[in-house]
Amino acid sequence: MTDVAEIWSYLSAGPLLWLTLTLAAYLLADRIAAAAGRAPWANPVLIAVLILAPLLAVTGTDYATYFEGAQFIHFLLGPATVALAAPLFANLAAVRATALPMAAALVAGSAAGAGSAILMAQWFGLSDAIIASVAPKSTTAPVALGISESLGGLPTLTAALVILTGIIGAVTVTPLMNALGISDFRARGFAVGVAAHGIGTARAFQVNRTAGVYAGAGMALNAILTSLIVPPLLLLLG
Repeated sequence: MTDVAEIWSYLSAGPLLWLTLTLAAYLLADRIAAAAGRAPWANPVLIAVLILAPLLAVTGTDYATYFEGAQFIHFLLGPATVALAAPLFANLAAVRATALPMAAALVAGSAAGAGSAILMAQWFGLSDAIIASVAPKSTTAPVALGISESLGGLPTLTAALVILTGIIGAVTVTPLMNALGISDFRARGFAVGVAAHGIGTARAFQVNRTAGVYAGAGMALNAILTSLIVPPLLLLLG
């Protein structure tokens, strides 16, 4: 057991271990999701978190140590987000035709996402730093972390909230839209892109390509608008 502990101590000191374990957890999670027929509850990100979180807790690994390896995946979030421009460009004419309702939905969704988070945090009596961390939860991680840090928030907390928001959106979007009787995949996709950023967009592409295209548009536009409206919302509602 002493030898095992020494080996683990040596491996855990390097970033490659946690990068490898993160990738392995996601591949396993994706297989589980595929075996479950890509059901809404079988979200690969959620399953990967459920695999990794106990491992981090048991080994006593803090977030900073884990992120030394995971930062390589985090870096790829930017290029992955930009890559969504390809299907968006291929459907540019269709997207332009719905520009007006998209703009209205974007303003409403972005304001509701950030505003409700700020008001709920204030209602619970949370500190200004936590409120600033919660406000950008519905936008994509690189943008959310930048907003949080610039406003004096806690980037680590923001990262956790962004992931949680995305998972909840991806898991609930299909049953929620079905329950509401919303069958237009343009509306379904745009809504989940605005509310649940990249994780929701990935789920939209699994369900329907049109939904994925509009989800990508919603995610990108919400990232821009959120960065503009969160600071004034904090002043207005603070």
